[in-house]
Amino acid sequence: MKVDYDVIIVGAGPGGLSAAIYAARYKLKVLVFGKLLGGWAGSAHKICNFPSYIEISGMELMKKILEQVKALGVEIISDEVKKITGKNKKFIVETHKEKYNSKKIIYAGGTVRKKLGVKDEEKYIGKGLSYCATCDATFFKGKIVVIIGGGDSALTAALLLSEYANEVIIVYKQREFDNADPTWQEQVKKNKKIRCECNEEVVEIIGDNFIEAVKLKSGKELKVQGVFVEIGSIPDTYVLSELNIKRDKKGYIIVDKSQKTNIDGFYAVGDITNNILKQIITAGGEGAVAGFEVYREVKKDL
Repeated sequence: MKVDYDVIIVGAGPGGLSAAIYAARYKLKVLVFGKLLGGWAGSAHKICNFPSYIEISGMELMKKILEQVKALGVEIISDEVKKITGKNKKFIVETHKEKYNSKKIIYAGGTVRKKLGVKDEEKYIGKGLSYCATCDATFFKGKIVVIIGGGDSALTAALLLSEYANEVIIVYKQREFDNADPTWQEQVKKNKKIRCECNEEVVEIIGDNFIEAVKLKSGKELKVQGVFVEIGSIPDTYVLSELNIKRDKKGYIIVDKSQKTNIDGFYAVGDITNNILKQIITAGGEGAVAGFEVYREVKKDL
């Protein structure tokens, strides 16, 4: 088994990387696990509400943060954590190949995208169906695409796709985009390439080898070549099955103002927590608090 770490951070999004920066500057021995370096934040088309940048892509912002973490000498392993267990004031983090132990854990596992839940959904992945507009928008130049959802991620995806596709159709189950940022709403309404099928839901994807159309709840069929699913996400907590971590009704980890969970030595930050605002800036703030609290606890235990 690997030598002890003061803290292992699971997740390399803005919360986990900010925690790493603070913990490293406090001279703790830090290890970061991140299957997706930069987290989902790295796939954001445009970020316009992060202080210091009028506009920046998610990939560019997370690259800058990652460079700062590396400059501090933090060890980063791009691997998937399979299980976390705790015993005798030690935590064991397991991957497919190795086990690592640590005094403290900061969990920044984030969320996973929700699936649409229609028949044969998996069949169309890579054949017109996508869960990431930033990743796949360029493949739909000159085509007609559908975006399912009505939050910030759906509207920003629509704006990005409008730069490539001939037409972008948002299918949303409500009449208005009530939960989306008003600025994104305004830009979508002004964009002549974007229209909305509101009070509707996609109930079927149609096509042989590739997507050819979608069927709506009303019975209407839309001839499209691409479908982008942006209907939210769920907490990624499957690696915590052996820990009795308290969560709310939606599965988000309950933390206090110091980012502590109900388990001594176990902290959580970012989108995985029950904190109300899930943004890059708030995840970074939570990571900073957790990094500081871990430092205080480790120092107290010496």
